Amino acid sequence: MMVFLFIALTVIIEREWYLRTALSQGKSVIDEIETSDHIDTAVLNAIALKYPNLPHAAVIKVALRHDTGHDFDRFPDKLDESIMKSAPRIDRFLWILDTIVTMAPLLGLLGTIIGMFNAFHVLGNPGSAPNKITGGVAEALIATASGLCIAIIGLFFFNNLNNRARVVMHQLETLKLMLANRMHTRYQQQKDVVRPIKNQAGAAR
Repeated sequence: MMVFLFIALTVIIEREWYLRTALSQGKSVIDEIETSDHIDTAVLNAIALKYPNLPHAAVIKVALRHDTGHDFDRFPDKLDESIMKSAPRIDRFLWILDTIVTMAPLLGLLGTIIGMFNAFHVLGNPGSAPNKITGGVAEALIATASGLCIAIIGLFFFNNLNNRARVVMHQLETLKLMLANRMHTRYQQQKDVVRPIKNQAGAAR
């Protein structure tokens, strides 16, 4: 039980710190981009350098590397690919907490069964002291209570962290739409530049 509790607390502290940082910094990223009506490469570069370990920065780097000469339909797909690559990093270790939440009560129940078995074994011996019997029952109840306490704590933080991971993914989806909407202006400008060049080439022929 102590090992389960230690692992659960370690996962909770690590994920709490990471997701809290990702949410706060992700909100700052979205606020900075939201103030711009069009893509500014210098601003995106500054954001990517300011938050290098943020999953939002990975999405921005894809937008910076994308060739505007390609079809616009490929751009959202590349952003989706970047988001999918970031998903395992966002909900990392949550499966461990989910496993502990499930196994802790079962392990407590196993301890209860063993404690009750010992209590009945003492009861079967002639001249057994009553305190030995009650001691076995107490051990059984402590095991059950410990498993339930770990499960309750783990379940609360698992749902909390899972909800925060969902919000981070929502931020990434929002960032994808914001970049796509603002990148469309660059695509239009690219077409306006390429079209006269093509017309001049056709006239020369």
